[in-house]
Amino acid sequence: MAERPQIISTSVTAKLSREEQRKVRDLEAARKAGTAAPAQDESGNAINPHIPHFISRAPWYADIGVPSLAHQRVEEKEGTKLDQWYDRGQRAGPASKKFRKGACENCGAMSHKQKDCVERPRKKGAKYTGKDIMADELVQHFDGDYDAKRDRWNGYDPAAYKAVVDEYEAMEEARRKVREEEIDKAAQEGEGQVVQEKKKVVDDEFGSSDEDEEDEEKYADAAEQVGQKLDEKNRITVRNLRIREDTAKYLINLNPESAYYDPKTRAMRDAPEEGNKDAKDMKFAGDNFTRYSGESTNMAKLQTFAWQSNMLGHNVHIEANPTAAMMLHKEFTAKKGVMKDTNKVSILEKYGGEEHLERLPQELLQGQTEEYVEYSRTGNVIKGRERAKAMSKYEEDIHPNNHKSVWGSFYDRANAAWGYTCCHSLTYNSYCTGEAGKEANTSTSVAALLETAGDKRRIDEEAEADRRRAAAAEAEKAASAKAEKGKGKEKERERGQAGIAKRKEGNEDLELDKDRLKRAVAEERKRKEMGDEEAWAQTKKAKTDVSQEELEAYRLTKQAFDDPMANYKDTEE
Repeated sequence: MAERPQIISTSVTAKLSREEQRKVRDLEAARKAGTAAPAQDESGNAINPHIPHFISRAPWYADIGVPSLAHQRVEEKEGTKLDQWYDRGQRAGPASKKFRKGACENCGAMSHKQKDCVERPRKKGAKYTGKDIMADELVQHFDGDYDAKRDRWNGYDPAAYKAVVDEYEAMEEARRKVREEEIDKAAQEGEGQVVQEKKKVVDDEFGSSDEDEEDEEKYADAAEQVGQKLDEKNRITVRNLRIREDTAKYLINLNPESAYYDPKTRAMRDAPEEGNKDAKDMKFAGDNFTRYSGESTNMAKLQTFAWQSNMLGHNVHIEANPTAAMMLHKEFTAKKGVMKDTNKVSILEKYGGEEHLERLPQELLQGQTEEYVEYSRTGNVIKGRERAKAMSKYEEDIHPNNHKSVWGSFYDRANAAWGYTCCHSLTYNSYCTGEAGKEANTSTSVAALLETAGDKRRIDEEAEADRRRAAAAEAEKAASAKAEKGKGKEKERERGQAGIAKRKEGNEDLELDKDRLKRAVAEERKRKEMGDEEAWAQTKKAKTDVSQEELEAYRLTKQAFDDPMANYKDTEE
């Protein structure tokens, strides 16, 4: 099959004759053989004749009319130069004289809208007043590459730091002049020792070699740390490849039959120490732990899932179809988690106990502070944080009702009661009356009433006399009652003739009207024969006061079936 001739321009396809096609093929063969000069591009560079046509021939949209490989090269972009940056605060030109359509309604500039305006919001914008129109800002665009956009020093002017240097030098010069004036003043007063001390201070602050040495020692001590070796004489820091304090893993056991060390990967999988020792007691337990880190555990779980699925009859194979195996394992894990959560929720709803599963936040369990605390060997605090006082479960420092002290802060010995110190009130939750309350409580207390011994003696004598009079009256009353006991029948007969009945109420005798008592007994019996609704309606209409006759009628008509003495009658006269 003959090769197609190289077409210089693909924009206009011209049909070549057989003779022209033969010449093109002969020219290509000669260029490949090296007998003819190779083709050159627009820059004068030779084009390799062995490049295939589908690479050397430019597509129709990138054809420039001459042989070239420019369409295969990355287009070079001209980046932003170092001296190009935003001109902050620059204006595009003078301000306009009148408001233009599409400008900012607040300041009148065309470079931004009203919502992006940084000027002070005016009461009446430039759109309505046409006054004080601001000039347009100079909007610049720099198409920087990836690094230029993220360069934090892009646009920095080193000359701006000269102001900081000048300020520091001015402060040093002023400090030097103040020290010199103090030295001159001390020298004039004749204090030689003070002059020497001041001179020493000045030397230490301005150019003293001792200060430089102290600073160097300070910084050298700070730089001396693990992983570095410091030469204090030459002040040279040497960085090491590893920490020399730890023994190399291949030097722990020099037996050639021990664990193999791979010098290329610097790995030793097995433990170099012989014997059945615990991994915690070994200096180095091997690098096998790295084989169980990362995604290796997930791979082992996936393989186990595939084996178990095959045992159950499912066609899951991790090597033949890993994607399907991973998707099935992911779906199985999700369903397993949902089922586990569902079982947990159902158990908690049935048996309870969810409050015991809650735990403190991780920030509180593993919290770290910068408080310096020293502990003894027994765990007691020696220095630092003091022991916190136990908080009371009751409310503290709360004084209701205008009180300034708490209940129970005052004890009244005369009344044997507790109260408030601020007002000496003995009533809980009372309103505080201050000093006036103290005076009132003092004047009305028992101690004030019995202030003098004479009053107390007089009161005691009067109480004793009253007691004796009461005893004599009681004895006289008992004697009269005994004398009148024989005249009971005669008085009873007289009361019957007068229509008066007698009933004993405690230690007193009550006189009742017989006619009223008969009517009350009849009404009570009639009421008991009524139904519940009729009795309730009559009770609402009746009066609320109960007379002695009605009370006696209720007692006479009351039936006490459980009382064995209900039908007992006293026949003794």
